[in-house]
Amino acid sequence: MALDLRCKGWGRDKTEALLLQGGYRINYPPNYKRTTYAQHHLHYPNLIEGLELNNINQLVQTDITYYRVGERFYYVVFLIDVYSRRIVGYALNKTLEAEGNIKALRMFFSCRGRCKFQELIHHSDKGGQYIDEEYRGLLTDGNIQISMCDVAWKNAYTERVNRTIKEEYLDGWEIKDYRSLSQCLKKAVVHYNSKRRHQSLGWKSPLQFELEVEKLTPAGRPKMKIYKEKESNPQI
Repeated sequence: MALDLRCKGWGRDKTEALLLQGGYRINYPPNYKRTTYAQHHLHYPNLIEGLELNNINQLVQTDITYYRVGERFYYVVFLIDVYSRRIVGYALNKTLEAEGNIKALRMFFSCRGRCKFQELIHHSDKGGQYIDEEYRGLLTDGNIQISMCDVAWKNAYTERVNRTIKEEYLDGWEIKDYRSLSQCLKKAVVHYNSKRRHQSLGWKSPLQFELEVEKLTPAGRPKMKIYKEKESNPQI
């Protein structure tokens, strides 16, 4: 907001202080709803630790979150391109069945084009939706590698998107039912992709960042390093 105001003398800290004084702040409610039910009969390795990215279509992460409307819970699936933070697929579903995940994945293919990806990794937790036969078939047909993690922080980029969309967008709007939630979700995704600036992207929106990176040579693109878990007993 401070960047958009561009008022002389109004930086981030001063703008934040004024808003806090006026009562503008986010209250983070506790998470009571479970959305991941791990499966144990199919195992895929974590392929992204220490991975270095320099372009889009190299790594997508996905996760499921819930949104409560009255006494009813609905479920939202996001797929993001980690390099640009762009939401490249999403879906709203009334259940935790894999149908919503498949819809979001198909949206991703529509967004990026149904090409044969040369080095794309699809990363998720070990939720049962991600080992659904049809879902894995779509990944295999797209020549996409499957990567999974066992704890939430190893899927951090999409976990952060979950929180941002829910608490910085949806919670601020009047949502009465499934239909209005669907409309607001679409509005939130459009704004997030085209307007929301990210410090990690040089204060650009995901779409703006992608357009600028597209003009660069491979050597000139910014590099991004994915986390690497430290060894518990490193050799000295």
